[in-house]
Amino acid sequence: MDLTQNDCVNNGDCDNNSDFSKRSDKPRRLNMERQRSFDERSLVEASPRYTSWAENGQRHIDLDSVFSPSKRSPFNTPRGRYGYEAHPMFAEAWESLRKTMVYFRGQPVGTIAALDNSEEKQNYDQVFVRDFIPSGLAFLMNGEPEIVKNFLLKTLRLQSWEKKIDRFQLGEGVMPASFKVLHDPVRNTETLMADFGESAIGRVAPVDSGFWWIILLRAYTKSTGDTLLAERPECQNGIRLVLALCLSEGFDTFPTLLCADGCSMIDRRMGVYGYPIEIQALFFMALRCALVLLKQDDQGKELVDRIVKRLHALSFHMRSYFWLDLKQLNDIYRYKTEEYSHTAVNKFNVIPDSLPEWVFDFMPTYGGYFLGNVGPSNMDFRWFCLGNCIAILSSLATPEQSLAIMDLIESRWEELVGDMPVKVCYPAIESHDWRIITGCDPKNTRWSYHNGGSWPVLLWLLTAACIKVGRPQIARRAIEVAELRLAKDGWPEYYDGKSGRYVGKQARKHQTWSVAGYLVAKMMLEDPSHLGMISLEEDKQMKPMVKRSSSWTF
Repeated sequence: MDLTQNDCVNNGDCDNNSDFSKRSDKPRRLNMERQRSFDERSLVEASPRYTSWAENGQRHIDLDSVFSPSKRSPFNTPRGRYGYEAHPMFAEAWESLRKTMVYFRGQPVGTIAALDNSEEKQNYDQVFVRDFIPSGLAFLMNGEPEIVKNFLLKTLRLQSWEKKIDRFQLGEGVMPASFKVLHDPVRNTETLMADFGESAIGRVAPVDSGFWWIILLRAYTKSTGDTLLAERPECQNGIRLVLALCLSEGFDTFPTLLCADGCSMIDRRMGVYGYPIEIQALFFMALRCALVLLKQDDQGKELVDRIVKRLHALSFHMRSYFWLDLKQLNDIYRYKTEEYSHTAVNKFNVIPDSLPEWVFDFMPTYGGYFLGNVGPSNMDFRWFCLGNCIAILSSLATPEQSLAIMDLIESRWEELVGDMPVKVCYPAIESHDWRIITGCDPKNTRWSYHNGGSWPVLLWLLTAACIKVGRPQIARRAIEVAELRLAKDGWPEYYDGKSGRYVGKQARKHQTWSVAGYLVAKMMLEDPSHLGMISLEEDKQMKPMVKRSSSWTF
């Protein structure tokens, strides 16, 4: 029996033949073992590598002293180091990932976005910062940190470039969206060429690249135990430059980060401008990672104080105003409008008639999620996978909220997972709304691409969140669904259709982050201690000042 199977037996609620979509919304009695987070339980019990110490009858483990092992497990040896028999496509995935590796002056520096040569390459032959994250995690888990270290240093050098779009100069701390290696056969030289958004569709600079860079630097440090890289002056300066862009004071009255459409994984017009959950969750996680990485010198201490203040404000704002469950939905349904002064209940003046009809059927009795966007007279009720999973991993979500997100996924399995995990967002925008919100984007028609498409790369985020919350059986079932088709279909970028039955009409095959996302998910289930490099435990000083919803019944 493998490690994650033991976890299911201990919980007593793992049924390989269960159908999540047919479960009722009646309360489930959750025992305390199930509520314990990954770092309290799974790291100790699921990994033979670590032992715990006892005090007053309680088991403890110091997460800050734990780092993921770096023992290499070659891709042509699919059997795991603890006797775990990998799926046949596991070895195929490793072989595919290695084919995407990019070298600069003899050193590996990243992986290209896709190996599909069936159409014009466009920018799929470049190394994208956000795309490399699952690749980097896979290499770290396999004991190959060199490519991650080189990637971090090369993108850091690109950050220092002068960045102009037309005649306008971008902020000093902006990280590139992507880069490529240019070979000059005549001069026998190699150079790096970066894209900061000046070549992107829509000409939007990536807000998420800098956050992902900080998160990956922390993952590298956690995995290898090597603190010297983060302590380098250039790395410290890189962190400060990224955060200087985000922590600057201005006209905004909210602690959230104001963003344009197309500045994240959803890099086309999809109505996520304003305060999208993906960026806010990544912002929160990057701030928490920076607290660990920054040196306590004069410059570092000043920035740390600003980070701590922002984290307190951001966590309160997100947990209070972005959270939606049945009780909160009912409260919004009964909102009064045009309220003035600090005593207003409807603080954003949301009109109840603007609530979409689908949300009343989608919201289960027991469960909840973070809204896609909240701003003046605006609540985007769509469910976004990446933002909610990062909220769990960063502990932006409280333990109760994390469990509620998992309850929602279980209750709405067919809608969110279906035939190919996982929906990037739910539901799709259709008809007149689609025309207005997407600008009639032919690639983002309903249930396609960013508009309700299914993205296999999100499998690693779902798996990590499930393990942290103590429900690995949800991730295992999702992985089994993906294994039925993902390799046979040629590792597509995304799937179309309401349940994700069809390979995306414009999806590239052999998409690198689809391959890497699967590998990371499988390796995390094999050895849950790997979660330590991408998970942060709750900061007890940021306890929410909000009442727990009555829909959370344990």
